Amino acid sequence: MGNDKKNAAARFLIYSFIGLLIFSIAVFSLLGIYMNRKSRDTICEVGEIYMSGMNEQMSGHFESVIELRFSQVCGIASVVSSDNRDKEKLYEELVYRAQVRDFDYVALCSAGGKLEMLYGQPIQPINPDPFIQSLIQGEQKVAVGIDSTGNEVVLFGIEAAYPMQDGGNSIGLVAALPLEYITGFLSLADENQLMYYHIIRPDGSFVIQNPNTELLDFFEQLQNQPAAVTDKSFAKNTIEDFGLALRAHKEYAAILEINDETRQIYGTPLPYSEWYLVAVMPYSVLSGTIDRLSSQRMVMTLLACASVLMILTLIFRWYFSITRSQLHELEEARQVALEASRAKSEFLANMSHDIRTPMNAIVGMTAIATAHIDDREQVQNCLRKITLSSKHLLGLINDVLDMSKIESGKLTLTTEQISLKEVVEGIVNIMQPQVKSKKQTFDIHVENILTENVWCDGVRLNQVLLNLLSNATKYTPEGGSIQLSLSEEKSPKGEDYVRIYIKVKDNGIGMSPDFLKKIYESYSRADETRIHKTEGAGLGMAITKYIVDAMKGTIDIKSEPDKGSEFFLTFDFEKAAAVEMDMVLPSWNMLVVDDDELLGKAAMDVLKSIGIKAEWALSGEKAIELVIQHHKKRDDYQIILLDWKLPGMNGIQAAKEIRRNLGDEVPILLISAYDWSEFEAEAREAGISGFISKPLFKSTLYHALCQYMDIETDHGQKLNQNIDLSGCRILLAEDNELNWEIASELLSDLGVELDWAEDGQICLDMFQSSPAGYYDAILMDIRMPHVTGYEAAKIIRGLNHPDALSIPIIAMSADAFSDDIQRCLEAGMNAHIAKPIDVKELKRLLKRYLIY
Repeated sequence: MGNDKKNAAARFLIYSFIGLLIFSIAVFSLLGIYMNRKSRDTICEVGEIYMSGMNEQMSGHFESVIELRFSQVCGIASVVSSDNRDKEKLYEELVYRAQVRDFDYVALCSAGGKLEMLYGQPIQPINPDPFIQSLIQGEQKVAVGIDSTGNEVVLFGIEAAYPMQDGGNSIGLVAALPLEYITGFLSLADENQLMYYHIIRPDGSFVIQNPNTELLDFFEQLQNQPAAVTDKSFAKNTIEDFGLALRAHKEYAAILEINDETRQIYGTPLPYSEWYLVAVMPYSVLSGTIDRLSSQRMVMTLLACASVLMILTLIFRWYFSITRSQLHELEEARQVALEASRAKSEFLANMSHDIRTPMNAIVGMTAIATAHIDDREQVQNCLRKITLSSKHLLGLINDVLDMSKIESGKLTLTTEQISLKEVVEGIVNIMQPQVKSKKQTFDIHVENILTENVWCDGVRLNQVLLNLLSNATKYTPEGGSIQLSLSEEKSPKGEDYVRIYIKVKDNGIGMSPDFLKKIYESYSRADETRIHKTEGAGLGMAITKYIVDAMKGTIDIKSEPDKGSEFFLTFDFEKAAAVEMDMVLPSWNMLVVDDDELLGKAAMDVLKSIGIKAEWALSGEKAIELVIQHHKKRDDYQIILLDWKLPGMNGIQAAKEIRRNLGDEVPILLISAYDWSEFEAEAREAGISGFISKPLFKSTLYHALCQYMDIETDHGQKLNQNIDLSGCRILLAEDNELNWEIASELLSDLGVELDWAEDGQICLDMFQSSPAGYYDAILMDIRMPHVTGYEAAKIIRGLNHPDALSIPIIAMSADAFSDDIQRCLEAGMNAHIAKPIDVKELKRLLKRYLIY
């Protein structure tokens, strides 16, 4: 009984499965047949839509070109007056104007339809009556004709009254081109197109006939209307309907069967003519592809259905649990892959976006230095800019390599004393090659900056400004303008802080309101065709926002498409203690010449604060006028500041004219944000005394003016002081011979005597065996064989040596993260300097520990 029940259940399952299989096959078969029919109907509908669009495009193209040619013929008539009674000159002028417009034939048409040729072989319309009638009525019509050699031409006729040779006046001016002009710009002879075209007249005769002749009988029957249709290959009503559409100048579509193959035709009237564009599309390729696709789809559907029904009954119960487990594992793997991909993408994007900018400056300055290798001053200038860019590049590399902290949100800020003046000057030097390559205007405004030295992360501030300025340069077209502005205000945090406002402005492509909502998202870029060729991965603004927030600042954006963008940064920086300097100069009479109103006012305020009486002119012409007026009053200016780029007469031209009136006694200084080397030779020749680089900070103007007016300052004396470390002996622990050579060369200029220890163990032995006071300091590499720098420092501090606890140990290593510096201090070292060696920083540390 149980077996019967089991067998019954088994039979039920088998019969149910077979029934389900048969039912599924039937349903999927009917569905396949239905979908096949629908596919064919859809092909017809899509074909009609496609042909309608193509014909509309061809008709529009035809209309545009014909309108252009008619406008050219009208242009001839408009510039050649019919009042000229000198027929020869009149005809020469008409022929010349036609040749300039690339017409091959020119003729005057009389009221009787006679064409009097002015240029080219004789031509005659094939169907002259409608063409002549359109000229009489003042209409613009295009027609087909032939020349004397039998070549077909296209005629363009407009109403025009010019004197003819027989004494009468013409009713129209006719210009013509070979018929190939029409077939050329419409690509009617292109054999690689999916469709082919004919152009016919209302009676069915051909204007332009495609080489494909499979519908020749159809068009012959169309011409023979209303005669009886004898060929049964075409339905009579199709020919009649098409003929009615031709005469009514309306669009028409139909499907024809030719030799058991389907063809679809679509007719469209062409403007400025009685012609009709007929498109023919064969369906053999598409129908064959659809048939094969339908067959394959049906077979695969049936196989898939059978497979699923058989396998599903066997594995469903345990498949669910396995699938759920696999899905969980896949989700975890996907998250891991996404995290890895994101980290990699951010790394590469940061490298590309941020490192390329200072690299461009380094490469450019290197090329300039190479080209002027004999010019010591030029080479020194280039090396200084390379140094600034290299420092920024090194800082960026350190930031990028600290990706794990950035990903986890633990961005480390290294607070240090920086000079806003040096930061902005470095930014200007880095941006100059980019701005120059795109011929853009780069203006820097400094307003009321009294606190130049502050505490902040200089590398991060550089990174933010370079991100914004690089974006401004990239998304501003050639010849555009970019502006960097800085101003100062009291900070709400108290007297020990200062609020700095920074603005970056451009007149580039701008941003839409929708994009501004997501600008700080990673990888966000405006998806527009105008920026597709602009490099970038969309990480720059996300990084900028992250850094600004970490520095407890704010960033705001104002932007409009096609008008430009403005970025507003606000920071509250702690003031850095600076050596007080009384920046006061004699009450000189000075002239400042700059067309930038903001810069002019700011410069006037700064000069007033240091005791100078200054006047301001907006142009070179006005400056010359003021100079002459003061010279006549015997109240000459004692110094003149000229902007390089002025409207009309530039700074160098103005300097020449000033020298011509005043002579060589008054110093004339050029001010600009551009590279002095670009125009130094020309400026010197014009009588320019020197150059002051923008931005014009108070200290910049003060020290520059002192230099050119022969006034000695404390600042200048300080810069000229040399650090004398003669007699000092330093032990250098370094396992790399090249690094030893570099350090030896750099320190030899300071009078230092160096002893070299090739690794940590040798360093220990040399120090332990030395008498008391023999070594004044130890420069310690970190990664060395046998004994590392950390281990060597700890052992030295524990030695029984008179100098073990007092000798300065300075780490000198490429391990330059904040954690590495902290570890050095914990090991007993006094300070840390990162490789590549910053000579100024090394001098500062040695001076600190060996002299003071």
